[in-house]
Amino acid sequence: MILLRHAQSHFNLHFGKTRQDPGIEDPELTEEGFRQARAAAERLATVGFSRILSSPYTRTLQTASILSEALKLPIEIEPLVREQAYFSCDIGSSRSKLAARFSRLNFSDLEEIWWSPGPESAADLQHRCISFVAKTRTSPDTDKTLVVSHWAFIQGLTGEGLQNCHHLTFDPSRP
Repeated sequence: MILLRHAQSHFNLHFGKTRQDPGIEDPELTEEGFRQARAAAERLATVGFSRILSSPYTRTLQTASILSEALKLPIEIEPLVREQAYFSCDIGSSRSKLAARFSRLNFSDLEEIWWSPGPESAADLQHRCISFVAKTRTSPDTDKTLVVSHWAFIQGLTGEGLQNCHHLTFDPSRP
C-alpha cells in the first residue's frame, strides 16, 4: 500500500507562511497543489494500483481525482483516513455538498456530518489508525492500494510526517 499526503491546499500555503490558523474550512488545492498532484500521478503511473482510497476532505478528493483520471482508477471514500481534527481546515463539507460537487463519486456510506465535532485526541487518532489497519489487513488488493490522506493520519500510522504530495510504502500486515 502507498500512503500519499494530499497536495498543497490554501490552508497549507497560509499556515506555512505564518504558522497561524488562517480559518479556512475544508480548503481547496492551490495551483501548486494541482501541479503537485499531476506530478505525483506521473511518478506513480507504473506502480500498478487497483484502487484509490481517499479521505472525504476537498483537498484529498481533488488530489485523488487527478490521480484517478491519470491512472484510470476508481476512488473509494474512506473516512477513517481523515485528518486529526485540530485546525479550521479539519472542518469538512457535508456529504450532500460533496456529492453535488464530486458527482461521479459514491458518498452513500458517509454520514452527512462525518468529521470530528471538536479537537480529536491522540488516542482517538490511534484508534482510527488501528481500525484502518484491521479493515485493510485482510483485503486481497492491499498491496495495490493508493491511500490519499493527511499528515497526522499518516504520522499516526507510520511515525513519519510527509510533505504535501509525498508518499511512502506501508504494509498493514506487519505489526
